[in-house]
Amino acid sequence: MPPFTVLHVCMGNICRSPMAERLLVLAVRERLGRLGVEPTRSDELLHSHSAGTGGWHAGEEMNPPAARQVLSRGGDVDGFAARKLRSDLIDAADLVLTATADQQEYVVALRPDAAARTFVLGEFGRLLGLVDAAALPPAEATGEAVYARGVALVAAAHAARQGASALHSDDLDDPWGRGDQCFSRVADEIEETVHPLTAALLP
Repeated sequence: MPPFTVLHVCMGNICRSPMAERLLVLAVRERLGRLGVEPTRSDELLHSHSAGTGGWHAGEEMNPPAARQVLSRGGDVDGFAARKLRSDLIDAADLVLTATADQQEYVVALRPDAAARTFVLGEFGRLLGLVDAAALPPAEATGEAVYARGVALVAAAHAARQGASALHSDDLDDPWGRGDQCFSRVADEIEETVHPLTAALLP
């Protein structure tokens, strides 16, 4: 059921997955603006949220260097609070994007039936290039259309991986405790997936 729901997962839910959560929202809003649609309608079309495999930082704000990356790119960090991954969050997600293959395995161990819609973020970005967009349901800036297109896109990406595992290079480095340059590189890598994903949902 709409909206199309994307769950981002990393370890502590204060660096990589919050950046992915908010940078995807930003990409959707920017796309809507270019399509002449009110950007605030993004919540009707897509729900982007996140969680961590560990609960050590539950309730905390985004790590400051991660927040700086989101803000510097035009996104917002208001209202963010870290939380631990729960099975019901996986169940409700149409697409689960993890920072690393280890976290992908963690998600699938919790919910084996989510395997076909769980990807390492970089892996999903690679697979998007193999999907025939013309075979997806019609594109339209409505909740129903984005949901149908998103679900079909995830199924096509799963078919494209043909049972192969993610590559080591698909993982996002953990920038925790490192400098702004590292956070910037990780944010760039996140955008390499969330921008094509947004373009596929809203061409």
